[in-house]
Amino acid sequence: MITTHPFDDDHLKEECGIVGIYGVDEAATRTVLGLHALQHRGQEAAGIVSHDGQEFYAHRAMGHVADNFSHHDVVGPLKGHAAIGHVRYSTTGETALRNVQPFFAELAFGGIAVGHNGNLTNAAAIRRELVKRGSIFQASSDTEVIPHLMATHLRGNVIDRLINALHQVEGAYSLVVLAKDMVIGVRDPLGVRPLVLGKLGDGYILASETCALDIVSAEYIRDVEAGEMVILDENGVTSMRPFSPARQRFCVFEYIYFARPDSIIEGTSVYDARKAIGAELAKEAAVEADVVIPVPDSGVPAALGYSEGSGIPFEYGIIRNHYVGRTFIEPTDQIRHLGVKLKHNANRAKVAGKKIILVDDSIVRGTTSKKIVEMMRQAGATEVHMRISSPPTSYSCFYGIDTPERSKLLAAQMSVEEMAKFIGADSLAFISLDGLYRAMGHEGRDSKAPQYCDACFTGDYPTELTDQSTEKVAQLSLLAEKSA
Repeated sequence: MITTHPFDDDHLKEECGIVGIYGVDEAATRTVLGLHALQHRGQEAAGIVSHDGQEFYAHRAMGHVADNFSHHDVVGPLKGHAAIGHVRYSTTGETALRNVQPFFAELAFGGIAVGHNGNLTNAAAIRRELVKRGSIFQASSDTEVIPHLMATHLRGNVIDRLINALHQVEGAYSLVVLAKDMVIGVRDPLGVRPLVLGKLGDGYILASETCALDIVSAEYIRDVEAGEMVILDENGVTSMRPFSPARQRFCVFEYIYFARPDSIIEGTSVYDARKAIGAELAKEAAVEADVVIPVPDSGVPAALGYSEGSGIPFEYGIIRNHYVGRTFIEPTDQIRHLGVKLKHNANRAKVAGKKIILVDDSIVRGTTSKKIVEMMRQAGATEVHMRISSPPTSYSCFYGIDTPERSKLLAAQMSVEEMAKFIGADSLAFISLDGLYRAMGHEGRDSKAPQYCDACFTGDYPTELTDQSTEKVAQLSLLAEKSA
């Protein structure tokens, strides 16, 4: 894990975003635009690898897409009709240029580049075995085990080797893979992370979300299905099913927070889903108040839904400064304490003298929620009621979302009443698990076969957590040695 901006710690962190384009002139230029649209999914680093039928070209850099891919002298050399791109927020591996994707390697059958959204839960175990067999790793990211597994499989073409590698990994992944004269897209058998397919001129595009298709005027075709592999090449689109069928467990937090509200995922408008969640929350956790106020920007659609569901007026009672990022330097404790006002400020005219309902998508550590509640009281709110459009986040995610360890999650340590007291709210309520599923169009959560991955709320992890189990055994062994 990495150290993150302290003013963002009441939100789970974005994972990564991927784009793959085949059969389009200046594919890298369009990949840049797609990555711009997916910037919300990863703000630490960006990279692109392209191919012109003969050679591979690459550029990777720390920082935002606009800071690194806005000049022709950078994008121009990324020649070719095929390219893949990646925006990164690290969940495994430290923040360093060597971990910026797409990863590229020259293997026995030719060059290959890999971009990955998700997290492999047995990568450390695989890495140890590969190192024993002589593999040399350049990065500390879990993704690097994929090209190594492909390199050590001595039979078949690039597709055969990729399938063999993916049969050995566990966890969550949506991948874009660039090889000579093809781009491959694939989702894990449970479909935890998103991937969509579109038509772009005479070629095709793969991306994490439909908003990346919109920015390049691509036509949305469909979502790549869970467990599906699609090959984009001179023959068009070829679909394969290399895995045994499994019940889909798409990450429900994509609807709650991660995806852009203008995206459509698995046939559902993210914006409409968030409004429906807010309306359901209004049914479950009604309270008398004068105004509904979103915590911007992620709380806006849910707050609109809460307002419509409750009949209480919606107002922008908090104004967000969009020009504060995670790299802001905090020189003193006093400035650090005031830091929340760098990002949010009260709209006093809409707050003073009113009973307010604050709507946000989640509470992780609780520190920012506490400061925002305090800000509302200082602006003259007579009552502050907090409503959260997700169930309590009580467990860490191991599928590509940067979450604190469980001991640092507020909901894992306190009851809802204790949390309300901690953040200073007059009341606090979260949408129920069944309420969340109702808002998503289901009768409720099917405990025997859950419709989504909701492990951060329930601890019901849909795959083996090999690396976590190994680490726990190692920790217990160490404690036993120390006590002996």
